[in-house]
Amino acid sequence: MQRRLDWDREGADWPHRAHSAFITCDGLRWHVQRFACTTPGSLPAPRCLLIHGTGASTHSWRDVVPLLQRHFEVLAMDLPGHGYTSLPGDGIGSAQLSLPGMAQALTRLLSALDFAPQLVVGHSAGAAIGARMAIDGAIAPRLLVSLNGALLALGGLAGRVFSPAARLMAVLPGVPRLFAWSASDASVIQRLLDSTGSTLDARGRELYARLAANPGHAEGALGMMAGWDLPAFERDLPRLRTPLLLMVGSLDATVPPGDADRLMARLTPDTPTQKIVLDGLGHLAHEEQPARVVQALMDAWRARTTA
Repeated sequence: MQRRLDWDREGADWPHRAHSAFITCDGLRWHVQRFACTTPGSLPAPRCLLIHGTGASTHSWRDVVPLLQRHFEVLAMDLPGHGYTSLPGDGIGSAQLSLPGMAQALTRLLSALDFAPQLVVGHSAGAAIGARMAIDGAIAPRLLVSLNGALLALGGLAGRVFSPAARLMAVLPGVPRLFAWSASDASVIQRLLDSTGSTLDARGRELYARLAANPGHAEGALGMMAGWDLPAFERDLPRLRTPLLLMVGSLDATVPPGDADRLMARLTPDTPTQKIVLDGLGHLAHEEQPARVVQALMDAWRARTTA
């Protein structure tokens, strides 16, 4: 097992550190961030769950949270093996790093925290985790938001090569350390971020560089990619009944924007679905223009909850 990020060292200036806590649940030590609603009201605020994507952490929501806090109580966490959440004890081959495994682990965390979300926002692979939980009846949100969601299997040659290659990289000794070593080069991180179609500020680039340069975080991300079976998940998608908002960055170079239309064709009429195109934004749209993303999200939330 690789060296993990140290909260007192790499996390000393972590975004929203004052809201962080560490919760042990089902063998995992989770890093969670919880935020109270900042707008006083006579009724309890609705609850919003944020689920980041592969290779990210709570930091990706750093500018989104203060905007959502005006309307919701907000919960974010680092997924297993990511950021400051521990890797499962049985390592990168753990079932907890598969899509069903992560969904079940997150379900148990929500139960331990007594947190039932009315709004779920998942970015990239995080959208698939949210959808898996909804399909399985683990959560019943009023709206599920897929932000450049990775909900469909890769097609063609990429689909036949990606998962086996990820599994091979994940189990080869030294690969996470080699990846982290190469990521210590600022130009490598810049190329990786450029490949998403997004343009981040200096703070965003530095936080991703801090994560990617850590062998433990790299090990968790590779293990997650190796353990996912999207074709099996795709077969279950027609069972989704939760109202779904697809937010699609027109410049997303990670998840093809056309996947949203492919996805809508697979869903049944029983799943209320809306698509919003974020012109000029890439895969990390919520980090590029958080106010624009939250405004579009809130418009859809109000339309859904006041109808």
